[in-house]
Amino acid sequence: MAAGNVHTAPNTGRSHTIGLRRNGTVLATGWNGDGQGNVSAWQNITAVAAGWRFSLGLRADGTVVAAGRDATGQRSVRNWCDITSLSAGDWHSVGIRGDGTAVAVGNSRRGQCDVSDWSGLSSVSAGCLHTVALRADGSVVATGERGTGACNVFNWEGATAISAGSHHTIALFDDGTVRAAGNNDFGQCDVQDWMGVVDIAAGSLHTIGLLADGTIVATGSNRDGQCDVGGYEVRS
Repeated sequence: MAAGNVHTAPNTGRSHTIGLRRNGTVLATGWNGDGQGNVSAWQNITAVAAGWRFSLGLRADGTVVAAGRDATGQRSVRNWCDITSLSAGDWHSVGIRGDGTAVAVGNSRRGQCDVSDWSGLSSVSAGCLHTVALRADGSVVATGERGTGACNVFNWEGATAISAGSHHTIALFDDGTVRAAGNNDFGQCDVQDWMGVVDIAAGSLHTIGLLADGTIVATGSNRDGQCDVGGYEVRS
């Protein structure tokens, strides 16, 4: 489950979508003004991530390819190796290595790329100006912009999944509950009553959760109908 999390602003309306095929190739649609959709030559891809005007692809051999905007160095991933998962923020890219450490490139004006001392990681998620990661022991770490509160996750334990929105962070816990930290101007952090959740995703200004019965819950900005999920049902 995924939600568009590029920061909401007048200059971010031009969006793109990328998809991973079963045969390891990638396709893209949408605005391609910076070449973010130039992914047709990619092969042996196992995971993809879309940032603001750029795209990332993880190859089966642990290397990473990138396309699109590189104004802040967010595409400087050519030397990455042994990567097991990755995430694209608005202006930075983050990856987890096979040994559980992290690497990041791009804009780090708020410290969102300060991940070199992290270890024991199992997943990572990049927001607009922050980065959050889940450790194998269920604890959560974060770095970047502190003013929004999106990095206030250091007492979280027992997490099984994490996701970064533009300026908020959410985590799923082993008891099926969800916690949130950060900007809540649109109610995107109002998840305290959710129960029986099995998957989560943070958008720019909204949050969605998949329940064990296959239904979906959502909270936050609904300006474009992004929380109109009442009739959705996921079937295995």
